[in-house]
Amino acid sequence: MSATAVLEKAAAAQPDLSAVKQRQQGAWSSGDYAVVGTTLQIVGEQLCEALNLRPGSKVLDVAAGNGNATLAAARRWCDVTSTDYVPSLLERGRERATAERLEVTFREADAEALPFADASFDVVVSTFGVMFTPDQDKAAAELMRVCKRGGKIGLANWTPQGFIGQVFKTLGKYMPPPAGVKSPALWGTQARLAEMFAGAEIDAQPRMFVFRYKSPQHFLDVFRSYYGPMHKAFGALDAEKGKALATDLIALIGEFNRADDGTMAVHSEYLEVIISKR
Repeated sequence: MSATAVLEKAAAAQPDLSAVKQRQQGAWSSGDYAVVGTTLQIVGEQLCEALNLRPGSKVLDVAAGNGNATLAAARRWCDVTSTDYVPSLLERGRERATAERLEVTFREADAEALPFADASFDVVVSTFGVMFTPDQDKAAAELMRVCKRGGKIGLANWTPQGFIGQVFKTLGKYMPPPAGVKSPALWGTQARLAEMFAGAEIDAQPRMFVFRYKSPQHFLDVFRSYYGPMHKAFGALDAEKGKALATDLIALIGEFNRADDGTMAVHSEYLEVIISKR
């Protein structure tokens, strides 16, 4: 095979990350993630405590969704900027901040191209957000770039073996991800974090978030209606495959569910990550 042919083959194997991002943005804009996101508020609170946030610190929330970490940092009297590439989610975060009379700056932004100068923030955070960027290395580099020397990056990332990691694995059986795109769950592994944040001090601790719903079917109904990736998956499948996916997801919940009264209490592992920029 000629050198040109080898290069052409390699180029063909590379995913079109711009197209992937556009599809992802469409997915997260569908449904209404805020309905799910608000139930995760405790993770933002715990992350801010792990970061030992100091009042007056300049904090950037990346891929903030409806603002869980944003609100947690603002409640600690930090100077917070909340960003996401889905305007409707930023609006939900703005509504929450207004209701609590918290001072927050909201700005539409792409996690892979943050519109801020180098070393602009004391702390950069993301809870179950930046992990879904298609170009993982670029996103990680952006987090490091806008963080001051001596500052910290705080992340909450689902792990591959945890419940949500397995939900995405199940979805992938019916809607395979684009070839060459790295799994978001890699952000929930210490090995991948060490690659992306080489040279930084990384403290990654496994934590558990408990999904509490009225029943397994209630969880499925809520996620199918409001959680963008699942909403899109069911919308793209025919009736037979949709029914099979629902059956698989209910079975998965059964494997993790600790409730014995018909309700749902599923422990989902995530990594709480504190990265110190040297």
